Amino acid sequence: MQTKKERLLLAAGGLAAGAANGFFGGGGGMIVVPFLTSFAKKDALCAHATAILVILPVSFVSAVFYLVNGYFETELFLAVGIGVAVGGFLGARALNRMSGGAATLLFAAVMFAAGVRMIF
Repeated sequence: MQTKKERLLLAAGGLAAGAANGFFGGGGGMIVVPFLTSFAKKDALCAHATAILVILPVSFVSAVFYLVNGYFETELFLAVGIGVAVGGFLGARALNRMSGGAATLLFAAVMFAAGVRMIF
C-alpha cells in the first residue's frame, strides 16, 4: 500500500507526463518510464507496460482537443494509424520477450537518438 506522499508523487509524475503529451502531442512515456523506474522503483518491463497503459487516456484527451480545434487530417490519421497499430502490436510482443535490461538499453538509445536528431 502506498502512503499519501507516494500517491502525490505518482500523481505529480502523471501530471508532468500528461502535460508533455498534451503540449508535444506525445512523449509522455519518456517521462513515465524513467519516473517509474527511479522514483517508484518498478522494474523496466512494468514501467514500460504501465507507461503505455497510462498514456492511452491522455492521448485520447489530447486527440479530442486537437480534433475540436482543427489540427487533424483524416488521410494522415489513417495512413499513420495503420502503422501505429501494427507497430504497437509488434512492439508489445517484442517487449514481452526481452529482459528489463535490454528494454532499458533500447529505450535509452532511442531517447538519445531522438535528442541528437532534434539538435541537428
